[in-house]
Amino acid sequence: MIYQNHITLSTKTHGDMHDITDQVNSIVKKSGIKTGMAHVFNVGSTASIGTIEFEPGLQRDLPELLNKLIPPSREYGHEQMWHDGNGHSHLQATWLGPSLTVPVQNGKLELGTWQQIFHLECDIKPRQRKVVVTIYGE
Repeated sequence: MIYQNHITLSTKTHGDMHDITDQVNSIVKKSGIKTGMAHVFNVGSTASIGTIEFEPGLQRDLPELLNKLIPPSREYGHEQMWHDGNGHSHLQATWLGPSLTVPVQNGKLELGTWQQIFHLECDIKPRQRKVVVTIYGE
């Protein structure tokens, strides 16, 4: 069986992070699937999905680390082509990745105690984001 639904998020700016664990778990429950996988995918090229201990320190640390590794710059080819200020946003989102797959056991996500699913906005402008959640299993 396959079940699909989506989550809509309003983001503010670069570094805006949302804990979407409860929303994904809700979709798993609606699916009726007891054993399988949940695939979580951000639609768009300047945001990412992952897992983290969702607490204020790491909510600050992850975007700061990304800015150190892939800083805003006018030197990126994207910037030279489009001049829109978000070349680093594309690269950061690509590096982290747009999706995540989590096992489903007994009708819920199989996550560690301190492990939550996050959505991270890497773009420099507010966005309306769509996250597609697909549940596979039985």
